[in-house]
Amino acid sequence: MTKSLSLIPVERIEKSILLIRGQKVILDRDLAILYQVPARNLNKAVTRNLDRFPEDFMFQLTGEDFNNLKFHFGTSSWGGTRKRPRPFKM
Repeated sequence: MTKSLSLIPVERIEKSILLIRGQKVILDRDLAILYQVPARNLNKAVTRNLDRFPEDFMFQLTGEDFNNLKFHFGTSSWGGTRKRPRPFKM
């Protein structure tokens, strides 16, 4: 059985791009949605293969960054997550 490839609309990707610390990024949860995998699986794969990526391709949010994101989206919680999302640089 052949798996059909469908392109992701540019608008959907553009909506996922955020500006954090002056850098365009996409959060791990949004990147996982685009790849149609759970965010935890994406993060596990990245963690296991860190040597395959440039040193600065992602970073960890600070508590202040995380609070600013929650404020930006107008939510008091971030979907029940216990870990801060990882932003991946664009």
